[in-house]
Amino acid sequence: MDGTGRAELMHRGLDDVFEPGLRASIGELIEDVRERGDSAVCDALAKFDGIDVAPDGLRLSDDELDSAKVSDAVDRSIDDAITHLRDFNEAQMERAADWSFESEPGLIVGEKITPISSAGLFTPSGKASYPSVAYQLAVPAVVAGVPELALVVPPVPGGSGEVDPAVRVVCRKLGLRNVFRVNGPAGIAALGFGTESIPKVRKVVGPGSPAVTIAQVEMQRHGMATMMLLGPTESLVIADDSADPALLAADLLIEAEHGTDSSVVLLTPSTALADAVDAEVDQQITELPEVRATAVRASLGPNGGCVIVADLIQAVEVANEFAAEHLQVAVADSVIDEVLDGLVNAGEILIGQHTPFSAGNFVIGCPASLPTSGFAHVSSGVTADTFLKRTAIARADQRAAARMAPSVIALAEHEGFPAHAAALRRRQG
Repeated sequence: MDGTGRAELMHRGLDDVFEPGLRASIGELIEDVRERGDSAVCDALAKFDGIDVAPDGLRLSDDELDSAKVSDAVDRSIDDAITHLRDFNEAQMERAADWSFESEPGLIVGEKITPISSAGLFTPSGKASYPSVAYQLAVPAVVAGVPELALVVPPVPGGSGEVDPAVRVVCRKLGLRNVFRVNGPAGIAALGFGTESIPKVRKVVGPGSPAVTIAQVEMQRHGMATMMLLGPTESLVIADDSADPALLAADLLIEAEHGTDSSVVLLTPSTALADAVDAEVDQQITELPEVRATAVRASLGPNGGCVIVADLIQAVEVANEFAAEHLQVAVADSVIDEVLDGLVNAGEILIGQHTPFSAGNFVIGCPASLPTSGFAHVSSGVTADTFLKRTAIARADQRAAARMAPSVIALAEHEGFPAHAAALRRRQG
């Protein structure tokens, strides 16, 4: 690839997310929700989703949650996933304890770890049913101990306002009762401002379309915290000649079938492997429904594809620059540790061909709501830590205050803050 090609590959999706016309439209919608509350939320649901709901019908009733049913197989699978997620996040919480130490005689410093006061969880709908997103977001928040949680989800497309029963089952199992049927961007705005029906929360997380992502970014101007970015899905695989081409092709199709805005990349030093995978993709794509096959052609075509690298060292360099949401390493056992040691930018790293992206998405228990569009350079997936905050705590005795006084006074006087200095002088007696 030449420099231009590499830049385009790394830049994926950001222009769509921040397209000026869409951003302006979402800005107008946000202002409407701020001014008119529930009425604006209902109007957005009618305009963009074609579903008429009165303000008193935005919140799902207890009966809708309690009566929701799915097949026994899906019910057991939800339990399986929730168990793994609880285990992962509870283990993380054990490592998020309060701490302190004596940094000098008479001065104790540390941190107190507490949950944020409230959070909103956005579960998408439209392209597919996403109960997995609901539990991937809700379990960490519940384990973290967030006292006030609200989940917003668009109704089933083409229906009369009903919400996917699998999402309702997840909410019931996790004790979520503040569940609202809303259009995505309007729901994000409603959570940020609060409406007559929907509570105001301090932080909102959840993946979605560019419109949903823009709404989250724009709402930061109004004091709502969010994550950058949980946008269109993407995956990257590093593979060498030891990889099974059929399994490799199958794993590339996992994230590729999400939508025409997804990006999927294979990095390999082997042209023979690339050719074999290409043939397998051609065959396996014929087994997909046309809507999924269309998504695959975009994800592995203009949005991604196969990149030939000189060796695995260069593959690691490219992968770190790409900073994929999902990354799989399918290389010989003898070099796995070397490759893994070099990888530093990825939402998740799945090792070996028995750890496919779909297992990570649904059951493994590691976070699956992950930063996209290169933001894995600076951020992490949604875990219990997402819903925690750290408060620094310090306690000094007279001895420590006296020892610090000259430094405090010198710095205060240099910066021009006499009251800062005076507070220490008064303690010197």
